[in-house]
Amino acid sequence: MAGRFLRPLRAITATATAISAGNLHQRLDLGKPTDELTELGAVLDDLFARLEASFDAQRHFVANASHELRTPIAGLRTLLEVALSDPDADADTLRSTCQEALALSGHQERLIQALLALATSERGFTRSEPLDLAQVVATVLSSRRDQLIETGVDLTQQLAPAPIVGDPRLIESLIANLIDNAISHNHPGGHVEISTRTTGTQAIFAVVNSGPVIPRDEIQRLFQPFQKLAPDRHSRRDGYGLGLAIVNAVAQAHHASLTTTAQPEGGLAVTAAFQLEHPQALDRCQRGAPGSTPLTGGDCGE
Repeated sequence: MAGRFLRPLRAITATATAISAGNLHQRLDLGKPTDELTELGAVLDDLFARLEASFDAQRHFVANASHELRTPIAGLRTLLEVALSDPDADADTLRSTCQEALALSGHQERLIQALLALATSERGFTRSEPLDLAQVVATVLSSRRDQLIETGVDLTQQLAPAPIVGDPRLIESLIANLIDNAISHNHPGGHVEISTRTTGTQAIFAVVNSGPVIPRDEIQRLFQPFQKLAPDRHSRRDGYGLGLAIVNAVAQAHHASLTTTAQPEGGLAVTAAFQLEHPQALDRCQRGAPGSTPLTGGDCGE
């Protein structure tokens, strides 16, 4: 009797071992009748499906990352080869070549930094401490003043205390990428509205910006690595298609929800909802963040 009972388990173990060895497309598919063993098989099939999707996404990411890194390296090599093969190259020509080489190197450095930020975000956070979204937003905005003046984008901000617990570096990365996205993908003289607040048990960070019309069916794709809209979406700087992927990874690591809406008149509205910090949140919420109006009562989620 014990042998007959254990035989299906041995079959499940053998099949699961074969699947985990590399055949992630295969499934146990135990079917009927429904009992404890078929329930176990269904759980394992779901696990294998998620593993297969994860491995496919990883392979796709590596292929795209390799392509993105290869392009500036090839350009740098060609630039140097042309300069070295010119027997009449003078000091000015070589200086110009060096400047172009530095620009390409800077492009590589920024891409690698973005890749590292994405990898760190997807790994999740190991450091957790209380912080206020309003203070993080204020810090990020203080370093974007020149960019706002240069682009002529009008900024409106309403920063109310929004205390959470999380990794300060990752949260700053999420906020910075959303703000940079709102400024870069905008019209000349457009607007950006940024706000932080609490509602119920959530701390909210929201960014609304003007800009070109974005098809609604393209929004989810933009949160995948190396995804960009068609070239007719004029941006003020060259991006790598990683900003919103980093935002998505940070949100998932903090169990925050992202809501993205394409504005009918153009632009995006993105809202990140984090779990409000309790119970210390209410005390800090009532005191208020520096430069903001203290909130009380229902505004603090009581």
